[in-house]
Amino acid sequence: MIIEPKTRGFICITSHPKGCEQNVLNQIEYIKSKGKIGEAKRVLVIGASTGFGLASRIASAFGSNSSTIGVFFEKPPTEGKTASSGWYNTAAFEKKAHEEGIYAKSINGDAFSNEIKQQTIDLIKQDLGQVDMVVYSLASPVRTHPVTGVRHKSTLKPIGEPYTNKTVDFHTGAVKEITISPCNQDDIDNTVAVMGGEDWEMWIDELKNADLLSSDFTTVAYSYIGPELTEAVYRKGTIGKAKDHLEKTAFTITDLLKEINGKAYVSVNKALVTQSSSAIPVIPLYISLLYKVMKENNVHEGCIEQIHRLYTERLALDKVPTDAVGRIRIDDLEMRSDIQEQVSALWEQVTEENLPSIGDLEGYKTDFFNLFGFNYDEIDYNSEVDEMVNIPGLQ
Repeated sequence: MIIEPKTRGFICITSHPKGCEQNVLNQIEYIKSKGKIGEAKRVLVIGASTGFGLASRIASAFGSNSSTIGVFFEKPPTEGKTASSGWYNTAAFEKKAHEEGIYAKSINGDAFSNEIKQQTIDLIKQDLGQVDMVVYSLASPVRTHPVTGVRHKSTLKPIGEPYTNKTVDFHTGAVKEITISPCNQDDIDNTVAVMGGEDWEMWIDELKNADLLSSDFTTVAYSYIGPELTEAVYRKGTIGKAKDHLEKTAFTITDLLKEINGKAYVSVNKALVTQSSSAIPVIPLYISLLYKVMKENNVHEGCIEQIHRLYTERLALDKVPTDAVGRIRIDDLEMRSDIQEQVSALWEQVTEENLPSIGDLEGYKTDFFNLFGFNYDEIDYNSEVDEMVNIPGLQ
């Protein structure tokens, strides 16, 4: 079939297998160009099929020949309908890993569930014995609690009072004001239940109880802080409460790991175009301006560059550098004072008319469609392509 991008709101409902493969190959090439990252490890990546999770799996496998197990929840293809991009990403990753003799297997299902945790435990026991690292990179809007059975849904709301600011429809370039009503306590509780640290702790607890964590084990989860510009809807909103909980959980998990000299970290990463960030009002406009400034200052990074720097300049050190509250800050370039001052100045003057010149909306759009395998110069999108792609190591 010939596959074209079809969008619905902030998501693309089609994905291109060859384009997704190109996305993965580009990231692999980048990692290989940087040389060996470290010794081979056994790595479990929870949320392994897109964004920072996918980049973490690629960096682990192709930077140090690490064996990886990836857990994700993706839609497989059916005749005449494409799979989700994460499915095609994983298929391309595993194909390349297996060609180079690197162990890679995957589990597709609800990572919040007891069943998927047990299936993962069984696979680790069978194939790896133990794991040396767990990357926790889930970005789901809903969670069915494995104990209570309650279905929690996260929300993107400010706390206390309505929030009004500019945003952009990145498909049309229309800049407009948006007002978001404040949350109630249930909104906060549900968002923390989905995006906080409880599930991360459950994973580590179950793996430890099954004796599947090696000595000097490390786990890292990903978070975001962002600038004052977005804090009302992000860091000081419902999502911020969840991120606070996630970050506190790192200390709880580190205490849990004391007997094996293990450590848990939260890495605060840069604002990037992801399926999740595209859904958050205000953020697409902020990223469009940020991209312009960071590219002009030669400090722009994508997911793979961020994760390579996290692995080599932070996690590889004997003493991992953290901020005053124990977080790894790989958002340091984004949050540089000169970068933020330039973005703030552009924010004050941005309009629908001048955004194409003072911002990088085209860069935002390109990154968005790249997530789904589109807008790669190397791919002929007028050619027929087989949508029925299998993941070689799917369990």
